[in-house]
Amino acid sequence: MNDHSSDTLEKVLAQLHVHPLSIVWQDKVSYGLSEMVPGQRQLAVFAPADAPLLDSFDGELTTILTQPVLLGPLNAHNAAALRRQLAWLKPVVLGLGTSAGFGDRLGMATPGHLRAVLAVGGHIAPIPAQQSIREMTRTGRSPQQVLDDAMWGVFAEGWRNGFGADADHLKTLADIDRCLAAGYTFYTFDPGEHVDNTADSASLPNLRTKFAALPWDRLEDTPEALLARYLKVPLDIEGQIISFDETALVRAAIKYGRAIAHVSEMYWHLARVGVGQSWEVEVSVDETELPTTHAEHIYFATELRRLGVQWVSLAPRFIGRFEKGVDYIGDLAAFSADFAVHAAIARVLGPYKISLHSGSDKFSIYAIAAQETRGVVHLKTAGTSYLVALQTIGQLDPVLLREIYAFACEHYTEDRASYHVSAQLDHALAPAAVTDATAPTLLEQFDAREILHVTFGSVLTAQTPAGGKRFYDAMMALLRSHPDAYATNLSAHFLRHLRPFAPYSQAK
Repeated sequence: MNDHSSDTLEKVLAQLHVHPLSIVWQDKVSYGLSEMVPGQRQLAVFAPADAPLLDSFDGELTTILTQPVLLGPLNAHNAAALRRQLAWLKPVVLGLGTSAGFGDRLGMATPGHLRAVLAVGGHIAPIPAQQSIREMTRTGRSPQQVLDDAMWGVFAEGWRNGFGADADHLKTLADIDRCLAAGYTFYTFDPGEHVDNTADSASLPNLRTKFAALPWDRLEDTPEALLARYLKVPLDIEGQIISFDETALVRAAIKYGRAIAHVSEMYWHLARVGVGQSWEVEVSVDETELPTTHAEHIYFATELRRLGVQWVSLAPRFIGRFEKGVDYIGDLAAFSADFAVHAAIARVLGPYKISLHSGSDKFSIYAIAAQETRGVVHLKTAGTSYLVALQTIGQLDPVLLREIYAFACEHYTEDRASYHVSAQLDHALAPAAVTDATAPTLLEQFDAREILHVTFGSVLTAQTPAGGKRFYDAMMALLRSHPDAYATNLSAHFLRHLRPFAPYSQAK
């Protein structure tokens, strides 16, 4: 490109308000994210008018100051076409390095997330595309939309250090297929529905019946062989001696045996259909009623490994309460002692990362988790980015937030059913008592925060009598018109999450 054309292109970039960080120069073609009208972003592709490459993209070809430019929508077709040209926009596997997952229910949070990662040194591997199938259903989004929204954020920020895409809390083989087709690289298997939470309290006669009824063929095992393996000698976990008696082992097998069989089925399905693609697996048993004991962790991990399952991270159910969007509730000293052994088990039987699910806003335990795992840890957050969006809306349009909060209170009783939360409506600030002045601080109140957290699906899909979206359109228009306000609030919030992990976050 000669000096004249380069000078012309710079003027065109300015005229189109192309985000500076998004600009890419490659093989005499330039790409960028244009925003001539606040909140209305477009893909801009600068190439000779007869370049075959332009046929790959949707959009309109025009000429500005003699410079041909194609302006196209941020749709799935253009996202796929851009990934074919810019390899760093494809998600990758992340391995054992310190990582953080950033759920994004609105599809706009990636810039703020990446700015926080960069602010703590850039070594924490980000997963900006992360949403459970449950959340996708409640927000009306598809796996492809979630991944593409994150990719556009990566493109806007010029992030080229690699990122992951988490197909979160998958429960069925069909879930795997949908996410594999979209290009995900991180698969979180959730066998929680197959965990038998009655095992800890079952009577001895009932235990015998349940033990005999386990799916031994799917486990490729027999009761006699299982007992022989675990009752021989205690296991030394970095000086912590953990042993099984027969009753404890039988309870562990009943509690987790069917879950292990389900994870194995999901893993080998992914191995078959995912041939030729890069992927890694996380296993989660965090959404169960009772904590995972150290012996149960050993049993669970050992049996998965025996069945050939390979995973990069595991999320046990820890002691204490990991409620949505609020800090850890429980005895910190007890948590620290318990967590230290889980981290040691992951080193001895792995190595694999310990994963902190429902990890949003658990500020009191981050330093413990980072230190005890020595950085071999994954932090998974979800709804807190939505709460930051509501906080931003409260700053920009308190009337809208007050309306959302009143609606959320009406739907809380129903929406809380599938979440571990303890907020009570009679403890929360009454909607009528929220003023324009207090609306921005509403998210600081425990009960109001959890109420807003778990009602996101109802809020985002609520309709007007005419069939429009009651809140969603206004929320998105406001945030798109003030992207830096949202990104700044997100970055500040996630700095508190990431700073404790940063000293341990060098590549593993």
